[in-house]
Amino acid sequence: MVHWFGGPKMPEAYEGEHVEYKYLDQARGHTFLSCYLFLFSCFFVFEIPPNIYPTIMTSIQLETPTTGKYEQPTGLFINNEFVKGVDGKTFEVINPSNEKVICSVYEASEKDVDIAVAAARKAFEGDWRKVTPNERGKLLVKLADLFDQHSDQLAAIEALDNGKAFTMAKGDVAAASGCLRYYGGWADKIEGKVVDTSPDTFNYIRKEPIGVCGQIIPWNFPILMWAWKIGPAIACGNTVVLKTAEQTPLSGLYAANLCKEAGFPAGIVNIISGFGKIAGAAIASHMDVDKVAFTGSTLVGRQIMKAAAGSNLKKVTLELGGKSPNIVFDDADIDNAISWVNFGIFFNHGQCCCAGSRVYVQEGIYDKFVQRFKERAQKNVVGDPFAADTFQGPQVSQLQFDRIMGYIKAGQDEGATVVTGGKRKGNEGYFIEPTIFADVKDDMSIMQEEIFGPVCSIAKFKTKEEAIRVGNNTTYGLAAAVHTSNLNTAIEVSNALKAGTVWVNTYNTLHWQLPFGGYKSSGIGRELGEAALDNYLQTKTVSIRLGDAMFG
Repeated sequence: MVHWFGGPKMPEAYEGEHVEYKYLDQARGHTFLSCYLFLFSCFFVFEIPPNIYPTIMTSIQLETPTTGKYEQPTGLFINNEFVKGVDGKTFEVINPSNEKVICSVYEASEKDVDIAVAAARKAFEGDWRKVTPNERGKLLVKLADLFDQHSDQLAAIEALDNGKAFTMAKGDVAAASGCLRYYGGWADKIEGKVVDTSPDTFNYIRKEPIGVCGQIIPWNFPILMWAWKIGPAIACGNTVVLKTAEQTPLSGLYAANLCKEAGFPAGIVNIISGFGKIAGAAIASHMDVDKVAFTGSTLVGRQIMKAAAGSNLKKVTLELGGKSPNIVFDDADIDNAISWVNFGIFFNHGQCCCAGSRVYVQEGIYDKFVQRFKERAQKNVVGDPFAADTFQGPQVSQLQFDRIMGYIKAGQDEGATVVTGGKRKGNEGYFIEPTIFADVKDDMSIMQEEIFGPVCSIAKFKTKEEAIRVGNNTTYGLAAAVHTSNLNTAIEVSNALKAGTVWVNTYNTLHWQLPFGGYKSSGIGRELGEAALDNYLQTKTVSIRLGDAMFG
């Protein structure tokens, strides 16, 4: 079964976005105690006092149009409890559909990261090691079952703070459940092997969990990225400290409750909300985090890698930005191609790292394609995420809205032709019309830079060789697509494109069984599939001498 969803990406502009904090009741004495614990955590695995945090006021009653009232966690999920941050700071979560405050959640500080990591370390070094692979798999399958049971609620939360259409969010939740279930199946199939080197030596290779995994997820697919990160990490026997995106923390915190309900022991999964420059940086540079996984911008990915290298040289996987080419040949089924090109760029409001934002059309059908693509894009329903017919909701924030509108102006200033769109839709919320530029030159900013919004740039090409050249003319290499009825063309061009995923006569058809990741500046390592397991495992060689001593 195939689910449609794009990859994640967090624009670098969000790192360090200014937020006014609201200070709640700050418990006395926490500062001294946290510093004390931090110093000792550098050398010891310590027992976490049960009353390190006050455990009150860590949820609020919210309401969505589809599910009614529900209890939304607002605390940090550490050691199987929702708690206040040590400093008592909170930040506001904004509804992008109406620009109003939904609620406030607690902000994790460096001290909170220290305590969450200590909880994960204690769990990893404790009874978690005794849990069998089969039992780990059952926990993930139970969690997937709970995702299915809470599907409407999780999707409604995504629509609330992310702005994506509820119908699309339902697909995300189903894909997240499938991902968790898939890795639940992998848990007892991670195997070593025996290698025969000589008659008097017995050698075996075993796969071991890395340890404490720090995970930093983006705002464009909050619950899906939550599952992409947690599934393989837990299947391999690790423990997790995961930071949600500051724009969209609600579904990740809600899902933390489901971990506890599924039976995960304390400290195995810890979910914190906070900002990249504080909590994210603390995770990346933490001396007791053994591995960090980040999905976001290439700029921030470089900073994560530098922090990992500068601390304990922790293992790193990065799923970063993209500027993906969508190549349409003369012999393609034009209606099918237009449908997939439309989906490839405007799905999830264009907020996909693998979005097909560069469309190259062979000159024989160029004019016809542009006109019919315009007509198709104008049919996309932009509006209330909870409306049944909505395809495109608002952009995630004012900052992202302004960024996209800036690129639209730049495209106009550089001489590209606006075929349709280019304006704000309505007066409330961060809605932008689906925008198509034609006659775009390869050196224009809208053709070279990741916009991360509903903006498509179209150019024409003559030959197959030119299509390959312009397709590869980018610093990124996350995804690409080829539309043709010629199998030889499909294979030749797919093999020549420098991208981690190439689709033929389709777009955004990812699946949890298929590896996903990028070439060049689009990242390191692969998410999903069997390949993702390698991100969370260490390889150990054991060699046993069976004969007499070699040297007397």
